[in-house]
Amino acid sequence: MYDVIVVGARVAGAASALLLARAGHRVLLVDRARFPSDTLSTHYIHQPGIARLDRWGVLDAVRATGCPALDRTVYQVGDDVRLDGGTVPHEGQSAAYAPRRYLLDQILVDAAVAAGAEFRDGCSVSGLVFDGDRVVGVKCRSADGRPVEERARLVVGADGMRSAVARAVEAPYTVQDPLMSCIYFTYWQGIKSQFELYERPGRWIGAIPTNDDATLIAAYFPQSEFNRVRGDALDNYLENIRTTAPGLYERAMDGGERVERLRGTGDQQNFFRQPSGPGWALVGDAAHHKDSITARGISDAFLQADLLAASVAGVLDDPARLAEGLARYGEQLQDDLFEGYRNTLFVSRLEVTPDRLAMLRMIQHSPDLTERYFAVAAGGMSVDELYDEELHDRLETEAAA
Repeated sequence: MYDVIVVGARVAGAASALLLARAGHRVLLVDRARFPSDTLSTHYIHQPGIARLDRWGVLDAVRATGCPALDRTVYQVGDDVRLDGGTVPHEGQSAAYAPRRYLLDQILVDAAVAAGAEFRDGCSVSGLVFDGDRVVGVKCRSADGRPVEERARLVVGADGMRSAVARAVEAPYTVQDPLMSCIYFTYWQGIKSQFELYERPGRWIGAIPTNDDATLIAAYFPQSEFNRVRGDALDNYLENIRTTAPGLYERAMDGGERVERLRGTGDQQNFFRQPSGPGWALVGDAAHHKDSITARGISDAFLQADLLAASVAGVLDDPARLAEGLARYGEQLQDDLFEGYRNTLFVSRLEVTPDRLAMLRMIQHSPDLTERYFAVAAGGMSVDELYDEELHDRLETEAAA
């Protein structure tokens, strides 16, 4: 009998297992993949996520992988707007990091095991065990093919956007929006870059330095163009870079080398699901998923793991208090993540509106406003804190002129 079984050992599941094991609970962490294992990702961890890694004692291990500290962002819109600067530090953290997932996920799994969690990779969950309407365990198949049934007071689904745990408990969507963008990306070596973002109407480019002196370059298109783009994905990908970020394109063509195959997806769903119920909870992409254009997935997964552990640690053997904790987790999750969700939907429209251009033109001339703008993008500051009286007055003056 375990206290908690966590299904899925990526960033949300491994972090949840780590925190619950450190709270003294008996935790089983399972994943169908064999680790270390890669997965589709933008890799970028914003400063609030870095602060959590530091608090959990694993940031040094992430730094030791050799992924560079990213303490400066370049954001260019068309030809006349360019924001270039750092961000307001979050809990003392001013740099972001973007480690490859086969490194980051393994670091978190290792930390969970060191905290006392049991880890089984190559373990595929085929269903849940119910007692009435309450989840009490999982049915799985071990790496050697044996059917196994395990019991727990709480089963946590950290198994991604298409979560089998969410399907099994029939977790309803509480918020759901249409697909907005599609993405193609690959890795380049020989390109000197910082965290760079480029935008023009209908197009978006992101450059993210990661391990092995490689830079992930991602190209975004409207979802409506997905079928056309994937018909000739590489040519469309390169043309997007050439026209949206010509300087980056020149660096890639002159001294860069594409070192991995092109990857892409048109299935970037936008939703919140009900994240908890009798004997179960969802974390990470299983509970909440949004377009990757703002690269908030990993940082938000860490936040969810923190919320879940704070809500249920110490009450797993008391059904009434556990139910209260799970209900509290569900309320806090949507409250804490909804502004970032709304902002992501806005950005993923790939629309360059006159009002936003006017705001960005104003911000680019102020290092303080630039830092605050990037802090909002990182989730370390609210939109209301950016739109203070100073910025409001400047925009009104500009509009009147």
